[in-house]
Amino acid sequence: MSKMTVALTAAALSAVSSFGTPGAIAADAPKGKPNILLIVADDMGYSDLGCFGGEIKTPNLDALAKRGIRATNFCVSPTCSPTRAMLLTGVDNHVAGLGSMAEWLGPTQKGMPGYEGHLNNRVVTCPTLLDSRGGYFTSMAGKWHLGEDPKAWPAAHGFARDFTMIDGMASHWEDMKAFSPQHPKTNYTQNGKKLETLPPGYFSSTHFTDFAIQCIDEAQGKNKPFFTYVAYQAPHGPLAAPDNWIDKFKGVYDKGYDVLGDERLARQKELGLLPKDVKRAPRPAGIPAWDTLTKEEKVQSARRMEIYAAMVAHMDDQIGRLFDHLKKSGQYDNTIIIFMSDNGANGEDHAEMALQLVPQARPWFEKTYDNRFENWGRQGSFIDYGKAWGQVSNVPFRNYKGVVAEGGIHAPLIVSGPGIKQDGSITNTPLHVMDITPTVLELSGVVHPAAEKGSTVAALQGKSMLPVLTGAQKATRTESDWNGWELFGNRAIRQDDWKLMSLLKPAGGTGDWQLFNLKNDPAETIDLSKDQGARREAMLKLWEVYVKTNGVIETDAGPFKERKK
Repeated sequence: MSKMTVALTAAALSAVSSFGTPGAIAADAPKGKPNILLIVADDMGYSDLGCFGGEIKTPNLDALAKRGIRATNFCVSPTCSPTRAMLLTGVDNHVAGLGSMAEWLGPTQKGMPGYEGHLNNRVVTCPTLLDSRGGYFTSMAGKWHLGEDPKAWPAAHGFARDFTMIDGMASHWEDMKAFSPQHPKTNYTQNGKKLETLPPGYFSSTHFTDFAIQCIDEAQGKNKPFFTYVAYQAPHGPLAAPDNWIDKFKGVYDKGYDVLGDERLARQKELGLLPKDVKRAPRPAGIPAWDTLTKEEKVQSARRMEIYAAMVAHMDDQIGRLFDHLKKSGQYDNTIIIFMSDNGANGEDHAEMALQLVPQARPWFEKTYDNRFENWGRQGSFIDYGKAWGQVSNVPFRNYKGVVAEGGIHAPLIVSGPGIKQDGSITNTPLHVMDITPTVLELSGVVHPAAEKGSTVAALQGKSMLPVLTGAQKATRTESDWNGWELFGNRAIRQDDWKLMSLLKPAGGTGDWQLFNLKNDPAETIDLSKDQGARREAMLKLWEVYVKTNGVIETDAGPFKERKK
């Protein structure tokens, strides 16, 4: 263990006895605390980055991986709001207030504890604690999606500075377009105040980076360590990127999704991310083989993936600007950098999903957006890249965002910085998005208030990853530890290498519980429930514990609900 890690751990231990009520320690923070830069991509698949097997050029994140550690068993929620709730609180989303997406709450869930549609008063956010107890200068730039009411905005949850896209989906350009006449304009805030316009020439990834750099400079001017949360909107649809970035990928995807998926799998094995005998999930049902497409279909499909790849590459370039600024300002070597995606890649058409909620908006939508082929990826278009390319992004996993299959909940994670292993190592131990807040609190020497006398704050459910990140331990969980998932009627329990899962028919399942060994079958293709009956029953009991402990209200309400034709 490095000297820096020893110092950080000692600071955390000493904090147990010295930190009292919230706000007891303010700006007089102990010196030597690391800066923390938390970066989140939106709807980016597990295999998109070069360091996770992708062909997309991502030199800055690849370099970060070489300097730090990659996690191959990092899990999140299948959609953004629940993941972000767990990320910032260290508590299960059903406890934190985002038991489901606010847009898709079922009749039995509305108004119930854990289903408020925003972070509730049972939880406290990581930035709130870093600000009030750790002396950090806290800021965020990017997507929020944790509540539209001003009382639920970032400024109310510990961020001293923010430039925020409050909603879950929007244009990446200055037009602020949303998806229906009932909600035609996206909500943005800056430092707690609503914005009516965006700057000329605005593009999401660029502007988020600009604002983050300003906040980092402000923290340095105040002589405070910073916690900066950059929640990029890329590569979430609608697909969009500057023309010169899209041009970089012209012809790259002409080989098609079948070949590109196989090539990614091969690279993952070469990189040591997967065992040599692992197979990837088969092509999704209803998706034709690439070779059977017409020339026009191939051209259009490849173009969609070119734009998606441009979004990822452009985001990496902007992240590189962040890194360069930290180096020039002398802060890079004292900054813990955490990079992750909020869920698996998307396989659905976001526009069609939005129109499920507001079907009468279709004429307005078709009039408002210019989806001619020549305008794809430019301002005014609204397209996604579909199931076939979504599964390529998720290689080797099955399914997509929105579903508790591994394609929905398995995400890339990279951590680098002082005290973290700096040899480009890989950890295969199970980690969870709820582990991020406990890790950050330990790094900063801040104690969570749940254990304090009289506290009504929900206790942390995640575990600090620091022992794994420093190399002190190979794992933070035992074979008996487990995690659960539930969203839109789809359910799962994972214990060590075993996963019990039930998917609705529209989500690619039958509604029955199936059992998979993820170590041997990460694509979840071989149901072992009949051969492992005792294990199946034991894990079903864990499911019952999960539901009771977290107040889960089961319903099929959501985008996968079977609807009458």
